[in-house]
Amino acid sequence: MQIGMIGLGRMGMNMARRLLRGRHKVVAYNRSPDRTKEVVALGAQGAYSLPELGHILKPPRVLWLMLPAGKPTDQHIDQIRLLLDKGDIVVDGGNSFFKDDLRHARELASRGIHYLDAGVSGGVWGLKIGYCLMVGGERKIFRRLEPLFKTLAPPNGYLYCGETGAGHFVKMIHNGIEYGMMSAYGEGFELLQESPYGRNLDLAKVARLWNQGSVVRSWLLELAESALKKDKNLSSIKGYVEDSGEGRWTLHQAVDLAVSAPVIASSLFQRFRSRKIDSFSDRLLAALRNEFGGHAVVKARKRG
Repeated sequence: MQIGMIGLGRMGMNMARRLLRGRHKVVAYNRSPDRTKEVVALGAQGAYSLPELGHILKPPRVLWLMLPAGKPTDQHIDQIRLLLDKGDIVVDGGNSFFKDDLRHARELASRGIHYLDAGVSGGVWGLKIGYCLMVGGERKIFRRLEPLFKTLAPPNGYLYCGETGAGHFVKMIHNGIEYGMMSAYGEGFELLQESPYGRNLDLAKVARLWNQGSVVRSWLLELAESALKKDKNLSSIKGYVEDSGEGRWTLHQAVDLAVSAPVIASSLFQRFRSRKIDSFSDRLLAALRNEFGGHAVVKARKRG
């Protein structure tokens, strides 16, 4: 299946590579041409402008955006909707706010262009393991693009979630839950480290142990083990934890829907607090974000 990929960052590049391995025909565009040249060397066809991308793709065109939410996505959709024709399909695979999906779908529908929102989870490991996909929009368009979803996802790793916005809404809640899980792990490991037994505990081995049949086992614990093996005290990084927006949106929805979400709220506020103090708990959160998503960490000065 032919697909145009717009955005070749950490996620977009590896998704293009996985699609190529699945024998799809990938036409790739990135604002920085070096990234386009990189994926061309792997077998994709390169486009060095949006008009060129639209020209290369055969109707009905399929364009998949992997861009930062907000203005970058808005700007690209504004440009490509003028290049596409009735029956073409746009998929937003970034972390867009679900209400933005409603606006994008309306704008594209006015020109007869279909729109799907796809929440994507998998981080830098998606190339090897596959990406968890949460998709919203027209069911018939979802069915048409299923060969792409099957290639990108592991077995049972994609789901049609409902009408426009449903995919990104489910992904938003997924990320809110992720915030809470990471905070609980951070607090627990700091308690272990500060306890009278902490001096003799190998926290990487504890993380590994808990993944052997324990009720708290998870992929995040595997990543915690990996981070702690590299740096047992996480002393090379600061406990400075960014948030990319989904936790805030999740809490806005909790307020709008009158749903109590104290764990997610606390975990978001913990990230705000992390930017003023430096604790082991926050260093573990920062390390986990780096392990699963390649998110940047703030390097610490050498500790005495």
